[in-house]
Amino acid sequence: MEVANKATRINLFDFKSVQMRTFHLTWFAFFLCFFGWFGIAPLMAVVREDLLLTKAQIGNTIIASVAITVMVRLLIGPLCDKFGPRKTYSALLVLGSFPVMLIGLADSYESFLLFRLGIGAIGAAFVITQYHTSVMFASNVVGTANATTAGWGNLGGGVTQLVMPLVFAAVMTFGVSEAAGWRVAMIVPGVVLFIMGIVYYLFTQDAPDGNYSDLRAAGKLPPATKERSASGSFLLAARDYRVWALFVVYAACFGVELTINNIAAIYYFDNFSLDLKTAGMIAALFGLMNLFARTLGGYFSDRFALKSGLSGRVRFLFIVLFCEGLALMLFSQMDVLILAVGSMIMFSLFVQMSEGATFGIVPFMNRKALGAVAGIVGAGGNAGAVAAGFLFKAESISYQQGLFYLGLAVIGASFCALLVRFSDETHAEEKARLNQDLLAREPASAT
Repeated sequence: MEVANKATRINLFDFKSVQMRTFHLTWFAFFLCFFGWFGIAPLMAVVREDLLLTKAQIGNTIIASVAITVMVRLLIGPLCDKFGPRKTYSALLVLGSFPVMLIGLADSYESFLLFRLGIGAIGAAFVITQYHTSVMFASNVVGTANATTAGWGNLGGGVTQLVMPLVFAAVMTFGVSEAAGWRVAMIVPGVVLFIMGIVYYLFTQDAPDGNYSDLRAAGKLPPATKERSASGSFLLAARDYRVWALFVVYAACFGVELTINNIAAIYYFDNFSLDLKTAGMIAALFGLMNLFARTLGGYFSDRFALKSGLSGRVRFLFIVLFCEGLALMLFSQMDVLILAVGSMIMFSLFVQMSEGATFGIVPFMNRKALGAVAGIVGAGGNAGAVAAGFLFKAESISYQQGLFYLGLAVIGASFCALLVRFSDETHAEEKARLNQDLLAREPASAT
C-alpha cells in the first residue's frame, strides 16, 4: 500500500507530529499488552499451589497462552489492510481486557487454561504495532522504527516480571490470602488495557494524511475491492514462499522470547532455589534488554541496506539468528547462577536483534499486502512458542535439556533466512525509494 508523507527521521522528543505521536502510542499500547498477556507468568508459583497444577498442566497453559495468538495474528493483519490499524488496535485492546480481568474467576485447571487461551489473543497487538509504524515511516528508517516500537513494547515482558510480584505483594498487604491475591492482582492490567483502547482510538490515525476511510473516499487510497479485501490480502501474501521462510525465522526468535517469558521465573525459582521476587527480578533482565537490543537489530538492518540493499538486510538476519542459537545452547548449560544470568543476557541480545532484523525486511516483501505479510510472519513467533511449549511440557525432559534442543532448532532455522530473495526489479525500486527518502531527509539535516 503506497502511503504519502511518511516520516524520514525518528525524533523521540516529538509528540506533536502524527507519525511520532503514533510511534509513541503504538509502542506503549504494545508494552501494556504484555502486562495482560504475561502478567500471570511471574505469579505461576503461587497459582501452581492454589490450583494444584502439575508440570504438564503448566506446560499446557503456556501453550494455550500463545497458541490462539497464531490464529488471531493471521486474521489481524488483513483486518488492518481493510479497516486500518487505529480501529483494529482499539478493538483488540478493549476486547482483550476482559479475559485478563476475569482470569481470577478460574477455580480449576480447566477454567484457568480457558482464560489463558482467551488472553493469548492480545498477542496479536504486535502485528498492528509493526503495521502502523511501517505505514508511518519511510524506507530509510522503517527498520529502526519497527524494531524500536516492538522492542519497547516487548520491554513490557521484562517489566511485567518485576511489577506483577509487587502488585501481588501490595494486594497481600490488605490481609487477603495468596489464593485471592493473584486473582485481584490481575484486575490491574485488565483495567489499564481497557483505558488504552479508548486512548488509542482518540489520539491516533491510520496514516500520515488521515484515516483509511477518509483517504479512500478522497481517492488517495485504492478502494477496498475484493482483491484488496482481508481474504484477498491474505491469499496474496500466503502464495509467497519467502513469507513462510520468515514465518520460520520469526518462530526461532520471537517464539523463543515468548517461551522464556513464560518459564524464566519458575526456571530460576526451581533450579537455583530463589524466592519469587528474586526469580522475577532475574527473569526480568531478559525482557528488559528490549530497551535497546531490538532497536539495534532494526538499526543495523537499515545500515546494511544502505551498503548492500535488501540483500544486506537478509545477510544480517542470518548472522544474528545463527548467533542466537549458539548463545541459547550456552545458556542451557549454565549451572552457576551468575554464569546463567550472564549467558542469558548475551542470548537475549541476539534474540531481540533477530526480531528487529526480521521486521526490517517485512515492509519490503509485498507493499500491496503489508498487513497480511506482517500477520503471517508475526504468527510464526507464536507458532514457534507453541512448538517449544511441548518441549517444556514433557515430564521426561528437563528445562535445561529443552533449552539446549531449542538452541539446535534455532541454528537450523537461521538458514531459512537465506531463502528470502528479491527480484532485480524490486531491488531497483527499493533503491530508488531509499534514495528519494534520503534526499527528503537532507533539508531537515541542514537546518
